Amino acid sequence: MEDELRSEYDLKSLMVRKFGSERKSFGNTTIRLEPDVAEVFPNADAVNEALRFLIRVVQKNQVSALTKQPHSFSEGAQYSSDKVF
Repeated sequence: MEDELRSEYDLKSLMVRKFGSERKSFGNTTIRLEPDVAEVFPNADAVNEALRFLIRVVQKNQVSALTKQPHSFSEGAQYSSDKVF
């Protein structure tokens, strides 16, 4: 059987890509979920939807916390030793 490859191809310099979790990634990120978490989400879209919701909640709470800053003592706020939990 005659080799049909061009002479410029050097097969000795080729590297074999690894298979499985150790292989190189080309732009996609793989996230491994713990089994108990994976049971809750049927697919990647469900995970992404839940994470985007969580991001919105955290961002909204950060903005709310910034707008609800208590007055400092220099602005006339009164000190109270009563703690409310």
